[in-house]
Amino acid sequence: MSIDYDAIYLDASRCVGCTTCTQRCPTEAIRVRDGKAVIMRERCVVCGECIRVCPHNAMKARVDALDDLLHKKKHLIALPAPSLYGQFAGNYSRQDILSALLKIGFDDTFEVTAAAEAVSAVVHHVLQTDDFPRPVITTACPVILRIVRNRFPSLMPHLFNYRSPMDVASRWSFRLAAKKTGLPPEDIGCVFISPCPAKCSSAKAPLDGSECVMDGIVSIAEVAARMIPVLEHGGKRRATLQARIRSAGLAVSGGQATAAAISNHLSVCGMENILRILEALEDGKLNDVDLIELNACTPGCVGGALTAENPYIAQTRIEQLRRQPEPVLPVGECPLDDMKWESDPQPNPVMQLDSDLGRALEKMERIHEIQKSLRGIDCGACGSPSCRAFAEDIVAGRASTDMCVFARKKAEENQV
Repeated sequence: MSIDYDAIYLDASRCVGCTTCTQRCPTEAIRVRDGKAVIMRERCVVCGECIRVCPHNAMKARVDALDDLLHKKKHLIALPAPSLYGQFAGNYSRQDILSALLKIGFDDTFEVTAAAEAVSAVVHHVLQTDDFPRPVITTACPVILRIVRNRFPSLMPHLFNYRSPMDVASRWSFRLAAKKTGLPPEDIGCVFISPCPAKCSSAKAPLDGSECVMDGIVSIAEVAARMIPVLEHGGKRRATLQARIRSAGLAVSGGQATAAAISNHLSVCGMENILRILEALEDGKLNDVDLIELNACTPGCVGGALTAENPYIAQTRIEQLRRQPEPVLPVGECPLDDMKWESDPQPNPVMQLDSDLGRALEKMERIHEIQKSLRGIDCGACGSPSCRAFAEDIVAGRASTDMCVFARKKAEENQV
């Protein structure tokens, strides 16, 4: 499984080494060294929390510029994430919003909600017919797959082994466009309009190891800003709707379970809450639940770091759109060949101290000894997010004891 696309990067010219990101990173993947933040790529799950909390706007998402993509292909398809529908004030319909994408330069649109509907239908079908380990953990949010393979590898059999709606939409729309236009594959392109850096990373380097079929990923914030002026004016070109409205709810926590008509489910958003739920599941406490829907952002994808609108305002708009009840899409209408993972993900035990159990236990004991010698106030002045992480960094060779201001002061006092 490839995860070699760095969707989050540091603008060093803006970073002042304030440690805000180190304190808030849910996987302790950031350190401050030589006055600048350093991302430990093997631990990063691309949740985007560092982008949200950085007071200096130093953490950035690596996305494509819209102008670099428009008119690059003879037939360019916009793939809007469901969260796009909640970004605009005013009484705009989904068709109004999709039509605005045509007005800013796209040749066609394909709703990711259509793929979300198909994925939800398969979730419903799997839970009705397959002997799949309960509870099933949704994988529409790429962060979840990363955090499970990094920190909870024993839970990997519970992961729903189908591509995300974004991945399905790219393949499905490409095939339909080729049939519709008669153009050769090299003249057709698709661009995903993303709410978060995790989806950018997953689109550029699909988590099932398959080849990327997208030509670009742009942020919802950039596209929404371009769309607002043209939404005010009508036009002759009207986009085609591909999905029923219920699947727009995938942008909000609990939306997939609702679309899949799964009553015995648990919906959780926010990284701290997700980690607690996965710990409980690992301890065998949630085996009576059929489906666990997890979203790294709060209150779902509408809270992604690349969106423009307040997430709770966007959530309200989307919930207003999807209130009409509808039946689940029949599985026979789903593009199943586009949906199944190309290969199963493998555990990525980056939290493990050593592959040799004996050495790992020795390192663990050493970490405990160092941690006990520290003040334990988690000040972050050493550049690590906590005293526990600092002790681990020392044992791993990423830090030295004299980086602790209290240890350095004590050493200076002893020399006097």
